[in-house]
Amino acid sequence: MPKISAATVADHRAQQHRALIAAARELLESEGDAAAVTFTAVARRTGLARNSVYKYFPDRSALLAAVVHESTPVWTERITAAMAAADGPEQQVAAYVRAQCELVRDGEHRIARALAGDRDAAALREAAGEAHRKLLSPLVSALSELGDRTPLRTAQLLQGLVNAAVTALESGAPFRPTTERAAALAVASLAALEG
Repeated sequence: MPKISAATVADHRAQQHRALIAAARELLESEGDAAAVTFTAVARRTGLARNSVYKYFPDRSALLAAVVHESTPVWTERITAAMAAADGPEQQVAAYVRAQCELVRDGEHRIARALAGDRDAAALREAAGEAHRKLLSPLVSALSELGDRTPLRTAQLLQGLVNAAVTALESGAPFRPTTERAAALAVASLAALEG
C-alpha cells in the first residue's frame, strides 16, 4: 500500500486533488498555454505517476474545469472586496473595472486566456459561464442600486468595455492610464441608464 502524507486516506486524497489542480494552474501561469497542461506534466510536478492522475480526474477537461472552479472565487473575492471599499454605486462600477484590470496586471487573467484558447474550450464553457455569472453578480447589484431596470444587460455591456481594456493591457498598453480611462468611461456611461 502506498504511503499517505495525511491523517486519513480521505485527507490524503483531498491533498493530492488540490496538488494536481495547483500544478495545472502553475503550468497555465508559466506557459500561458493550456496545451502545456497534460497529465504527464501535472504528474511530474506533483511527483505522482501519470496513471495516478486518472484516479482524481477522468480526463484533462475535468482537470481544467477544476482549475476554473478553484480560480473563480479568488477573482470574485478580489472584485467584490474592491467594490465593497468603494463609495457608492458609481464608484463601485469604477472599482469593478479597476479590479479586473488589476487581475490582468497580476497575471490572473493569463489563466483565463490560456483556457479560452484550449482545444477543449467547448468542454470548459459551462465552468467558464458560471465563472462569468459570478463575476458579474456584484456589478449587477451596483447597477440595480442605481435604479437600472436591466442591470444584467448593462453589466454585460460594461463587461465588453472591460474586455477591451484587458485586450489593450495584454497588447502592452500602459496599466494606469488604460485602467483609469476604462473606469472613467464606465462611470460616464451610467448617465445613459434607464431609470
